[in-house]
Amino acid sequence: MSQYQCLLLMVGSDLRHTPALERAAALARATGAALHICAFIDEIDTLGLMSGDEHRLDTLMQDNRRWLADEATLLHENGIHVSTEVILARDVLHAALAQVAEIDPDLLIKEVQHEPLFKRLVVAPLDWQLLRECPCPVHLVTDVHCPLPRIVVAAVDPTHPEHPHSDLNDSVIAAAADLAHQCNAELHLLHVCDGAHTHMADFGAGAVTMPGFEGGVRKSIRKAFEQMALRHAVPEERQHLLSAPITRSIAEFIAHSRADVLVMGNHPRKLLERLTGSTTEHVLEHRLCNVLAIKGAA
Repeated sequence: MSQYQCLLLMVGSDLRHTPALERAAALARATGAALHICAFIDEIDTLGLMSGDEHRLDTLMQDNRRWLADEATLLHENGIHVSTEVILARDVLHAALAQVAEIDPDLLIKEVQHEPLFKRLVVAPLDWQLLRECPCPVHLVTDVHCPLPRIVVAAVDPTHPEHPHSDLNDSVIAAAADLAHQCNAELHLLHVCDGAHTHMADFGAGAVTMPGFEGGVRKSIRKAFEQMALRHAVPEERQHLLSAPITRSIAEFIAHSRADVLVMGNHPRKLLERLTGSTTEHVLEHRLCNVLAIKGAA
């Protein structure tokens, strides 16, 4: 049986055929999952435009319903079971989480919304809030080399197996392996060590700092990484152990490897990390990277 029975695609009100829609349709077709497409109209964003003009608001809602109906017809013709809904919301995050609670999807899919730095400093982007609050896995899509993934990369941290979040490694690899299997894609394993302080927030082991980076430590990490790859039958040519600043190194790896999806762990963080953003959140700022975030235990 497929790991996916129900997919929720979250779209805006701009009536665009996005890469996220292509990815959602391809996954639904490959796995046999039902696809629910929900268009969210942000009432706050429309207040200035509408200014009490209920007719214009009704027109916007109707335009979205017609567009979704047209898209649904095309998807039905391709053998996909699809349903649609348009929601007017003052709080899009709250409305999206309510949808997740109602339909209990196996995966929430959404196009990455890139926000300028000054705006991110004032309020956390919706994508970041979904990563923090959504109970189901979140697939954020910024670009699609091909609608169905061909290279799926699991980002892990094998350095501290005794850490309470270490089981997130297994969850990340399992999710990546299932996705790769469903899509007939290659499964790769990735670990990135920051040579300065080995800060590994968001890779399954929490925030860890080690002074220096001695050769013995490097060998120990490599051995643990190779053992993890062996347990999950990932061949040597698909194992990638890098040492560099984490976010930049991941972005460069994605660009050069042409990976379709990077599967990363995502667990509750301390206040400072909530303010500055996690590794997963900053990776999303690189437009080549499509992320599947797996929620860790609190």
